[in-house]
Amino acid sequence: MTARLIAIGVVAGVFSALLGVGGGLLVVPLLMGLLAYPAHEATGTSLGAILVTALAGVTLWAAAGEVRPWYALLVGVPAVLGALAGTTLQRRLSGRTLTLAFAALLVIVGVWMLAG
Repeated sequence: MTARLIAIGVVAGVFSALLGVGGGLLVVPLLMGLLAYPAHEATGTSLGAILVTALAGVTLWAAAGEVRPWYALLVGVPAVLGALAGTTLQRRLSGRTLTLAFAALLVIVGVWMLAG
């Protein structure tokens, strides 16, 4: 299990830094699919991993002069409120509902990007 968790972390870190996507887009499905994590645990574990990944990524991007701090705050501060609301909602939903909602989100975003 440890080797799989490390592999998931490497994949998430590469794609997070390469494409700017949240590691959760990869980590949650991989934890659920490869390690049979329940949806709630996969989400919580993913968020913990994202904290570490985001700190490393923003440090490197900032050193390269590629971070606009004011814009990051304009997105980040409201995102904290959204995270609080999302966590509250998530605790009220079943694992199956979370899985279906996540899958639907991935499909919608994928279609939108391809159309775009």
